[in-house]
Amino acid sequence: MLMNSFDRFFFRFFPVPKFLSMPSFGLDIGDESFKFLELKNTKNGFQVGRHGERAIPSGIIESGKIIDTKRVEEVLMSLRKEFGIKSVRVSLPEEQVYLFKFKLEKEGLVSVRESIELSLEEHIPITAEDAIFDYEVISEDAQSLELQVATVPKNVIESYLSVFEHAGINVQSFELEAQAISRAVIKKGDMGTYMIVDFGEKNTGIFIVSRGVVMFTSTLDVGGVMLNDMIAKNFKISVEEAEKMKKKYGLQRNTENREIFSVLLNSVSVLRDELVKHFLYWHTHKDEEGKSNPPIEKIILCGGDSNLIGLSDYFSVSMKNKVDMANVWVNILDTEKYIPDIDFKQALSFAAALGLALRDFDNN
Repeated sequence: MLMNSFDRFFFRFFPVPKFLSMPSFGLDIGDESFKFLELKNTKNGFQVGRHGERAIPSGIIESGKIIDTKRVEEVLMSLRKEFGIKSVRVSLPEEQVYLFKFKLEKEGLVSVRESIELSLEEHIPITAEDAIFDYEVISEDAQSLELQVATVPKNVIESYLSVFEHAGINVQSFELEAQAISRAVIKKGDMGTYMIVDFGEKNTGIFIVSRGVVMFTSTLDVGGVMLNDMIAKNFKISVEEAEKMKKKYGLQRNTENREIFSVLLNSVSVLRDELVKHFLYWHTHKDEEGKSNPPIEKIILCGGDSNLIGLSDYFSVSMKNKVDMANVWVNILDTEKYIPDIDFKQALSFAAALGLALRDFDNN
């Protein structure tokens, strides 16, 4: 996979250590929890080291923005003390990142960065002065460059840096969550085009990755917590019982309790409609020169609730496209030779943390 230049940009501020034998930790920060995972490169290949998930109270982080810095620092300090985490790679929340395509004519071009900076405010709702950005070259010909630009508000980066600093943890790099997930679930060197659906606790991330570059991201307020709440409300049961029902029945039509199918379908169909909208836009939208995007080869599901019974079949049939569960180990280890201390279903929710940790060993 091509190295993400957004990632490279942050390396200038947080250089990769020369000694790669140190533990490689990925930390995926969400609104509901922190997920962390360590990869160790041994003589027998990669092995999973320390890993876990720490739930955080509601309202501490909202839409990727830190609301209560003190509480976030406390969680990070507890992770450092309990698991010895001293240095991490961190995922950036999709809700706080602006992505856009940008075409530059080579004639008279002096500096790519300066040219982007001059045009930045035409594409994002913040001033260039308040933004940190970098770019990836998508394609190039004799006349022009086609770029994918990623921009983050400066205050978002500063707030994240501050809590880690106060917690005594070094940040090696920041990276788009979508890019980290794609590194984990798309086979290295695969330049195909895929839609990745990260079905999480509170939100679902929708990403399109093409030629190793994240081309599109979107976040939808549909997740496992919402499904649990709807089941609990409909059947007048506790959220814990609702979770058990969701896992037991899922999207099965012919079950002893068919009512749960229609309850879940109400939420899942909203997500399906959103996927269809982005899927169609990708395939019908043309660039300034009238060129079409490469077709999406398949949809890849990951995230904690992606293994809901019947979900992949439902998407596959309703969208008439191939849908696969992600293999988060595809670039890391052979499960026939080594069985990690984390089961397949649980690993689906650690895709971002795995991709972040893998960054230390990714030479491209």
